Amino acid sequence: MTDPAALQDEAKRFQHDFHQARTAIGKVIVGQQRTVEAALVAIFAGGNVLLEGVPGLGKTELVKALSRVLDLEFRRIQFTPDLMPADIIGTNIMTSDEAGRYRFEFRQGPIFTQLLLADEINRASPKTQSALLETMQEHSVTTGGVIHQLKPPFFVLATQNPIEQEGTYPLPEAQLDRFLFKVNVPFLTRDELNEVVSRTILKTPVDLPKLLDGERILELRRTLDKVVVTDALRDYACRLVLATHPDSEFSTPRVKQFVRWGASPRAAQGLIRAARVRALAEGRAHVAFEDIRHFAAEVLQHRMLLNYDGQAENLVVAELVAECVKSLQEAA
Repeated sequence: MTDPAALQDEAKRFQHDFHQARTAIGKVIVGQQRTVEAALVAIFAGGNVLLEGVPGLGKTELVKALSRVLDLEFRRIQFTPDLMPADIIGTNIMTSDEAGRYRFEFRQGPIFTQLLLADEINRASPKTQSALLETMQEHSVTTGGVIHQLKPPFFVLATQNPIEQEGTYPLPEAQLDRFLFKVNVPFLTRDELNEVVSRTILKTPVDLPKLLDGERILELRRTLDKVVVTDALRDYACRLVLATHPDSEFSTPRVKQFVRWGASPRAAQGLIRAARVRALAEGRAHVAFEDIRHFAAEVLQHRMLLNYDGQAENLVVAELVAECVKSLQEAA
């Protein structure tokens, strides 16, 4: 039986840790508060993030800052069309011991880390993209019939450029569904751009503190399971997912007209996981309706498929999600 007082104390402690981490990362990343918040929430929720934005917006610096603040190992993979699965997960090589006997030895690839930046993931071939499927879902690598477990916590932050589509391989729906969030990274404002250029000119070093570690993150994930989610809130998350399906009684007229297929059951699970993290970050041991709505766009937009009319109209899926959220009543 969970002690409510102890759980509330843990919520207050998490709130302090979360805001400290967000503030520390803000010393390196100019603006992009939503992106930083989403990345932190995904790490604590045990999910992965797909960032969509033009180059130069600080995506690599974000992961580096996360690794320093959270004291996690970081590696970066630049995806290219000629990248092979073995370049990511590793390969078996033949070696010999002191007696001259030959044997196979597994050499780990760069995926054996804790924070992985998969840069321009849609530039790699589908064969290489699929090498990430098992690691993102199972946190393990299978090669030569042997399963190698990745060191927890394991987090993938992948990026893709929304403008330059030549020579790219769009991610299949099955792999998109493995991402807890898809975050559209906006361009900087005038003040933010001036701040970035000023920091570049001055080259002022920023010393980021180590506020958490892997054990603390895993401890916080166990705490998430104790955060209270009432039946009404769970049903609200399920109805919100059903609202993205054109044949549902909860969908809006534009969803019925422009959407071919809605979000998967993983979306409902993702809404609850993200809502639990946000509740703790707000110092609460229970989920509110606003917690579920807060990350609805990030959880749902990459899981909805537009039909031909929707693509022809060049609709923004996030706007359809916002319509679903606005139209859905809290009471069933």
